[in-house]
Amino acid sequence: MTVRNEIKDLLEEMNIDYEDVGCSCESSVDYPDYALPAAERVASGEFDRGIFICGTGIGMSIAANKVKGIRCALTHDVYSAKLTRQHNNSNVLAMGERVVGPGLAREVARIWLETDFDGGRHENRINKITTYEEQ
Repeated sequence: MTVRNEIKDLLEEMNIDYEDVGCSCESSVDYPDYALPAAERVASGEFDRGIFICGTGIGMSIAANKVKGIRCALTHDVYSAKLTRQHNNSNVLAMGERVVGPGLAREVARIWLETDFDGGRHENRINKITTYEEQ
């Protein structure tokens, strides 16, 4: 099973509505063509969060983080997935299919989806990022 399908199965099991806006092809594509419009939909509030998957996750995360209001975390382990929600209030998760297998990707996504932002001292840090974006 692919990481993409594993994540879709997880979302269905968690009763989370989603829209798969990824490519439907086997050939190489330009990741900004997918990451940027999807990140814009998260930033606009159309979606609360997004999960982006490509070969390594690197390109998708770089592109997504160019969109004002996006805090995309490239994460391939459960601990980082939890902390990026608790401390950074990430709203996009990026993972690489060539880096992490479907089982681990499922756990990373599950933890990321279930974890809330802690606020507190972390809120000030997020506000500094937002202030910088607004300049």
